[in-house]
Amino acid sequence: MSITINAAFDSGNIRVVAIQGDVIDLDIVADHQSDFYQWFHFRVAGARGRTLTFRIVNAAGSAYAFGWPGYRTRMSTDRQAWRQVATDYADGVLTFTATIDSELAWFAYFAPYTMERHDDLIARIAARPGVTHRELGQTLDGRAIDYLTLGDGPLQIWAYARQHPGESMCEWFMEGLLERLTDPNDALAADLRRRMTFHCVPNMNPDGSFRGHLRTNAAGVNLNREWHAPSPERSPEVLCVRNRMDETGVDIAIDVHGDEAIPANFIAGYEGIPNWTDDHGARFTAFGAAWAAATPEFQTKLGYPVSAPGQANLSMSTNQLANRFGALSMTLEMPFKDHDDNPDPEYGWSPERSKALAHSWLEVLADVTR
Repeated sequence: MSITINAAFDSGNIRVVAIQGDVIDLDIVADHQSDFYQWFHFRVAGARGRTLTFRIVNAAGSAYAFGWPGYRTRMSTDRQAWRQVATDYADGVLTFTATIDSELAWFAYFAPYTMERHDDLIARIAARPGVTHRELGQTLDGRAIDYLTLGDGPLQIWAYARQHPGESMCEWFMEGLLERLTDPNDALAADLRRRMTFHCVPNMNPDGSFRGHLRTNAAGVNLNREWHAPSPERSPEVLCVRNRMDETGVDIAIDVHGDEAIPANFIAGYEGIPNWTDDHGARFTAFGAAWAAATPEFQTKLGYPVSAPGQANLSMSTNQLANRFGALSMTLEMPFKDHDDNPDPEYGWSPERSKALAHSWLEVLADVTR
């Protein structure tokens, strides 16, 4: 039986270059109308009993090629458990090898979060007591921007994820956050719902998620560079969410992302915004310190350089919300690799750990707002 490679499905992305015996050369397909690429997700059939070597031959041109060293590909035979496989990056080629002991096997940059799973999440959470669902708008491909609210307290909390669709760990985080917030037997969740109103957008970029994009929507636009001036033609996803934020106000916000290179969880803030004050900045620093004290899955040593005074990029949501509303806003970055301070050799950073990190964020949120 011959080997077949297929990526023609929800969140799939790969192109076959050549199959020569047990060596398969592949290209990652760039986002539509964009040069960004790094996300891959494909299925292998007809390979049971064989050890295959896959070579992504255009890896050097990917958006964050400097993130490949130390990275390990995820593999699954049931689309539930995604284990790491031996991976190497040399001479511009990403190479990984796996022995296939099943009829089918899937490979991905990170454990996928498909639009089918997104729809299941929305249906399940929207049916729980105290949750309201609203379609804030539609994407360029006509997909819904799903928005869930719960709680009736005065603090306005916004959690939104997957502006960059290839960062699938983000929606795993949102699943964990929503599950805990709607648990009827969770005393902490009940306390949060009494004191706060939560506004949740689990997937800001459904089109890119379905198309198998890394970073952009259907028009090839990076949504996290649109918050200063979103438009119906380029970024309706941001426009409808920011309009709703203007209606509700924002006290605290988390924008959930994934980072290709840094093997750690960290938050980026809003240093350099025009409306910066030391007291405002101190709230961000205190939140990060409290989170690091709460769990070994979070740290504050590694992260991004901060902007100089007055030099913050207001097209990015965290800066825009901090400046626009005076919000305690943060960009969470989770790794495609592992959290090296607390590693898992078999799974690396994973869906389960992403969900648990959301639980710890809620615990810190409860503490810092008392």
